[in-house]
Amino acid sequence: MAPTSRFRGSVLLVISFCLSLNAFAQLPRANPEAVSLSTPRLEQINQVIAESIGKRQLPGAVVLVARKGRAVWRKAYGFRAVEPVREPMTPDTIFDVASLTKVVATATSIMILVERGKVRLSDPVSNYIPELKGEGRERITIELLLTHRSGYAPDFDLKERWTGYDEAVKRLIKEPLRNPPGTRFVYSDIGYIALGEVVRRVSGGTLDKFARQNIFVPLGMRDTGFRPSRMLRKRIAPTEKRRGQMSYLGDSAENAGAEGEEWLRGEVHDPTSYRMNGVAGHAGLFSTADDLSLYSEMILDGGRYRGVRILSPLSVAEMTRPRLVTEAGWTRGLGWDISTSFSTNRGDLFPLGSFGHTGFTGTSIWIDPATDMFVVFLSNRVHPDGKGDVASLRGKVASIAAGAVTDLAVTSKAVVGQSRYYETLNRDLARFTAARGQALSATPLAEHTADAKVLTGIDVLERDGFKQLAGKKIGLVTNHTGKNRNGRQTIDVLNKAARVELVALFSPEHGIRGSADEKVSDSKDEQTGLPIYSLYGETRRPKPEQLKGLDALVFDIQDIGARFYTYISTLGYVMEEAAKAGLPVFVLDRPNPIGGLMVEGPIADADKLSFTAYHTIPVRHGMTIGELAQLFNQDRKINCDVRVIKMEGWQRAMWFDATNLTWVNPSPNMRSLTEATLYPGVGLFETTNVSVGRGTDTPFELVGAPWIVGQQLAADLNQRRLPGVRFVPVRFKPTASVFKGEECQGLNVIITDRATFRPVPTGIEIAVALRRLYPERWKVDAYGRLLVNAATLERVKRGDAPEDIVRSWTEQLDQFRNIRARALLY
Repeated sequence: MAPTSRFRGSVLLVISFCLSLNAFAQLPRANPEAVSLSTPRLEQINQVIAESIGKRQLPGAVVLVARKGRAVWRKAYGFRAVEPVREPMTPDTIFDVASLTKVVATATSIMILVERGKVRLSDPVSNYIPELKGEGRERITIELLLTHRSGYAPDFDLKERWTGYDEAVKRLIKEPLRNPPGTRFVYSDIGYIALGEVVRRVSGGTLDKFARQNIFVPLGMRDTGFRPSRMLRKRIAPTEKRRGQMSYLGDSAENAGAEGEEWLRGEVHDPTSYRMNGVAGHAGLFSTADDLSLYSEMILDGGRYRGVRILSPLSVAEMTRPRLVTEAGWTRGLGWDISTSFSTNRGDLFPLGSFGHTGFTGTSIWIDPATDMFVVFLSNRVHPDGKGDVASLRGKVASIAAGAVTDLAVTSKAVVGQSRYYETLNRDLARFTAARGQALSATPLAEHTADAKVLTGIDVLERDGFKQLAGKKIGLVTNHTGKNRNGRQTIDVLNKAARVELVALFSPEHGIRGSADEKVSDSKDEQTGLPIYSLYGETRRPKPEQLKGLDALVFDIQDIGARFYTYISTLGYVMEEAAKAGLPVFVLDRPNPIGGLMVEGPIADADKLSFTAYHTIPVRHGMTIGELAQLFNQDRKINCDVRVIKMEGWQRAMWFDATNLTWVNPSPNMRSLTEATLYPGVGLFETTNVSVGRGTDTPFELVGAPWIVGQQLAADLNQRRLPGVRFVPVRFKPTASVFKGEECQGLNVIITDRATFRPVPTGIEIAVALRRLYPERWKVDAYGRLLVNAATLERVKRGDAPEDIVRSWTEQLDQFRNIRARALLY
């Protein structure tokens, strides 16, 4: 059928429009000095990139620096490809820009829909994807998705096999939340997959089509899009072979065959986007430095470029407004990164309030309104073998570009911008903390009633007829906390189990009944007649002769959630000896009483590990005993055959009082959930000359000493207005432990809001106050025995601000969270 005249007219209009785009498919050029930049300073980019190429951190790169609407540095370095043949890099090379997709395509498309009244930032995503309901998903808003606070994990389980966009959406709908919405910043590809689906459902077209029609074509970004044409293949920078990509998916590269030898060149490198046929909200976009410079200039110019308006100035302002995403002061925009652990490409000189993003393949943009400039850095650092690294290089290039500015006027703009940034943070911090606390308490993940039924590992084992232990002679590591839901001791349950032979018992610190405070000797269980081997006597490990004749070990002890609570060290030692003996260890999992979300405190120094610090984890680890077993096994390379019997019904946001399990004092002085909550912070003091309430009715709710003036210390801390806690001056006389029989003054630590209370930062506040008020009396060096972090101890001794001390943990905690994620079971 011949097209109608109207259609022919439309085609001619589009052709005419596209031809006109060629006239401004690149930014105008200028010499650096014309826009107050120093050419000799910019030339230092050459050296740092050459050094990185020489170290094989990348094969090549394209860098574009622009200021005041002019491109002043546009240069290609090294090679576009080094295998199978070398190809020189050219400025017009097309790159797989990876996660730049999130901001350039997805976030921008969402903001266009917001401007059209089709989407609201505060709307639940379930308004647009109705299947996303249950487990608190109704509380996921568009804004939470854009700022990576939705509660989703970083990615789907890459080891599961599937393919197709529709299958990805099915998995999105079924994907459980890792955290309650609005409570934690976790960089999440899943969240942006959801946003891509929102664009599809609201606009009626796929994300790639919507972005092309509303962003790329209007701006003249002629080489930008998803699934690039094979005609462009020669200009595309390859990434890895399919064999390398398969390794991310958990597939066996050995069985890859001929397919494994194919280079990814024009096919997306990201494994999940690849499975989605190359179009996804989190990755899949291809672009050039020239095209990204047009986009960046559009953002700098308030949403328009050369008369073509993509976004309203108000939309750009909203996208780039700093939003707190952590209590440590990290900020994101809508799509944009501003100040987080991902912001290394800002370098050292661009002021806070500037913004940008990175991509896994080695790409980045950084835009600074104060200097009216931006830096585009594109590389294929994963070529040829996935081992390249440009994290440091991107920051160096940004610093060189910023350091090339000679315009003194930008100094005042940068100062004003940073002042506004900090004003925003200070203004929003209390609101953010309160909103986060509301999210924690309001989510259905935390709204478990007395009817909630959590089955611990022993309950699951019993329900399943002990099939996991059938035919085995076992040794049981347990104490009085090892009970099933009905209160029967695990010892008795397993001793009566059919097809299971309980041969020996092993007891941790405090003994098999949990009442001893000194070393424990070997003994005999009166009810079963079984030998009890002490793991807190002359040895803290099971002996080879004690393991002889066993087929397996079973571990069932309730932990408390703090690094220096020694039951987890016993677990580690048991795993080590079991590995030597070739025995599997069945860990019967139990709840973390103080929840599975929060991670707090410094990481233990590797050279100071001991029975009270078995591994390099933070003070509050937010893991169950089964998860810790997996973490220890992976991180310490114990090579133990660990088999966790998972709980049922437990979720990470649950505190112990949401499980409807009976509280059993895990140790003589751990008598309530309140004391367990305080323990990670207050417990750190008990190796110093301070009483923590041992020998009173409320251990770990008190902090005191004869030389403390209670009213002075309480007033000092209360004026800090710490979230979720108040301090009441008290007098008390311990009947045991430190200052036994002496009258002490000090604090009653009262939790007023569990959702916002942070025990370890609160402990640091107390430590800094003690150091300042009683520098000659408090033996601060002893504080390091359980803190196990020399840098933090030194900061306390120096009198650093508590918030600065807490902030100093950020990088290590981020690294730990990434390691921890691999071991999480719930």
